[in-house]
Amino acid sequence: MTKRVLIVSNSFDLHADLVTPYLNDYHAEPFRIDLDCFPRDYQIVQLFWHGKLISNITHLPSGQCLNLDEVGAIWLRKPADYAFISNDLAPQELAYAKLETEHALFGLLYPLDCYWMSHPIQLRGAMWKAEQLHRATKFGFNVPRSLVTNCAQQVRVFKQQVPGEIIFKPLSSSSLAADAVAESERIAEGIPTTIIDDAMMNNLEAVNELPCHFQEYVDKQYELRVTVIAGETFAAKIHSQDDVRTAVDSRDISANIIYEATQLPADIAQRCREFVSSYGLNFSALDLIVTPQDEYVFLENNPNGQFLYVEQLIPEFQLVKAVAATLAAEAQCRS
Repeated sequence: MTKRVLIVSNSFDLHADLVTPYLNDYHAEPFRIDLDCFPRDYQIVQLFWHGKLISNITHLPSGQCLNLDEVGAIWLRKPADYAFISNDLAPQELAYAKLETEHALFGLLYPLDCYWMSHPIQLRGAMWKAEQLHRATKFGFNVPRSLVTNCAQQVRVFKQQVPGEIIFKPLSSSSLAADAVAESERIAEGIPTTIIDDAMMNNLEAVNELPCHFQEYVDKQYELRVTVIAGETFAAKIHSQDDVRTAVDSRDISANIIYEATQLPADIAQRCREFVSSYGLNFSALDLIVTPQDEYVFLENNPNGQFLYVEQLIPEFQLVKAVAATLAAEAQCRS
């Protein structure tokens, strides 16, 4: 039986859009679940009958049907709020509908003996920033001095003990969870990595409200975005210090800074691969700093990080094709 690739994402995911043609070229016959249309536009059946499990899913608008026995690889991309036929569910009805849908969906997928990029259990286990720092030290990475606390006084002590500047960076959402609420309810669109100045130090009481993440500021020669796909590393050198807008946080897209392919030292590349593999992940994107003294410093791991922007800036990487080739090949290994 020819195995197929199942993509679980949302209808706004350009990454999935671009990977799909390659999967078709590899005869992987992709089937896509867009969670922002699920279960409204899908019909699922999971039947236990005389010790046998029969599972299938149909995309109602297209009529495309997938027998879950045909799945050889799953690409778990980006989440989204579920959609239901009724738009006027009461709050408790909606809460219950979401819980039941999640149980039904992952109860459908978890029994599958297939290749995952990556499994939701591994993804969740790899997302905690403080745990990442602890694990990174075990793999020999240099890690910035860091503090997570909801005690303003601890931040003052930390600032006194760190020889240079300190920064604030969110643990969970750089958008400050703006994407989790309606646009009319947003009070801010996000916050970049921010150097804590004297004015901020004089207004630290907000830290007592909830845990916050602080780190020492590490001087940079340049930054690295290291994408690991099935054990292969793609290292992008980011010239973040060429523009004041990206000197502290390289994600400011208004700055036209250079991204270029670079070769990691063998030990650093191996360290990145082993770090990602330790979570059981088949994909991840690591952010590193290279200091003026040529030291490599670990910042964070993004277990389901974006990679299309890297390929757009460094076309030779062909990351989209690499993802598709991996998924197709791994699916066929299970034929």
